[in-house]
Amino acid sequence: MSQFDDDSTRSRVLDLIVEKGPVSAAQLAKVLGLTPAAVRRHLTVLEERDEIQVHTPSGSGKRGRGRPARHYVATAAARSTYADGYAELAGRALAYLSQVAGERAVDSFAASRGRDLERRYMPVVEAAGKDPSDRARALADALTMDGYAATVRDVGDGTYAVQLCQGHCPVRDVAGQFNELCEAETQAFSRLLGVPVQRLATLAGGEHVCTTHVPIAMPALRKRAARAVAHTRGRRPQPPEGTR
Repeated sequence: MSQFDDDSTRSRVLDLIVEKGPVSAAQLAKVLGLTPAAVRRHLTVLEERDEIQVHTPSGSGKRGRGRPARHYVATAAARSTYADGYAELAGRALAYLSQVAGERAVDSFAASRGRDLERRYMPVVEAAGKDPSDRARALADALTMDGYAATVRDVGDGTYAVQLCQGHCPVRDVAGQFNELCEAETQAFSRLLGVPVQRLATLAGGEHVCTTHVPIAMPALRKRAARAVAHTRGRRPQPPEGTR
């Protein structure tokens, strides 16, 4: 394999880690049609370049027997190669806007950007139908086309919720200074998907991916719990003795 082929494959590995991380060598190999050993060779180089790192999950759940698979995420240095080059200028512009016009001006700007996002993606999302899961996947595809490296992951079996994940954010550095941008984007997603979404993590906040929780359906109450609720609602408060 030529050096050009090596560099091209390594770039594809890095792109997938940015988009889908945390992800294991076996998962990468399956997507790329390579052997795990070949993928690990590229992972070693990317680690040496400080472009990826091993993901350490929060919490300490029980692990099975044997050595657990290593999962990788992109570093801030790697994501910076995806930046639009205007983050510093945009940050200074918003700081100046806040200084001369007040925080409400920044709120107004962020809300305007949220409406722009909504107008841009609404036709694609509407074409996906009414199901929030289908709409989330359509939104993820549209976001990916604009460089957000977005995917949708099921929560559990995907019956009640999914997560919209963005591996890249073009305004990450600016949003780190002005979280109004993240809040406006979250509100835009909620309007687009037609459900109350919740932002769980952001790149601007130092996480490896922006994660938005998207509810699909409310779990049904168990029969006993449902009967108890109905019984409680059917009871009427009795007036105290001596007041009749």
